[in-house]
Amino acid sequence: MTTSPTRTDAPTRREQILKEAARLFAERGFHGVGVDEIGAAVGISGPGLYRHFPGKDAMLAELLVGISERLLDGGRLRAAESDGDPRALLASLIDGHIDFALDDRPLITLHDRELDRLKDEDRKRVRQLQRQYVELWVAVVRELYPDTGESESRTAVHAVFGLLNSTPHLAALGRRPMEDLLRRLAHGAFGALGA
Repeated sequence: MTTSPTRTDAPTRREQILKEAARLFAERGFHGVGVDEIGAAVGISGPGLYRHFPGKDAMLAELLVGISERLLDGGRLRAAESDGDPRALLASLIDGHIDFALDDRPLITLHDRELDRLKDEDRKRVRQLQRQYVELWVAVVRELYPDTGESESRTAVHAVFGLLNSTPHLAALGRRPMEDLLRRLAHGAFGALGA
């Protein structure tokens, strides 16, 4: 089952800037990084960044709103491709979130540390997207484990997110072993609902 189109194009300059901004913000904090450093990381002058973004605040907003949109869109696509099979959908959601957790570690760190720096409107948008993403998971968990209440299902989803999103704090085992371990742990956590 294909869950999202594979992009083979080279990243745009804007995407390069965002990737480096995420890395630098995660390493040193939002206020610990200057526009000149972000520019240097992508080979342009700091002032040249202003052709792409009005400032660091706009970069942070695009990073955090953008990843929330991407997770929700990916989850919805997986749901549409699941042919109504909740077990396959849950497995696909887990795989998609593992890919995010392993590929976008700086964004997890950034979210944990810098979400409060967003403007109210952007922070509300992130929270709204996150709630929708959680509800997608809760619906499939409730379908698989109908004897589990809504609160318990929601708590289980958040617990699995906590597990998967802990990757920036873990020693790397290598991509494949880490992926396999996270997958087993996530499925085991949800399986405990049916025990």
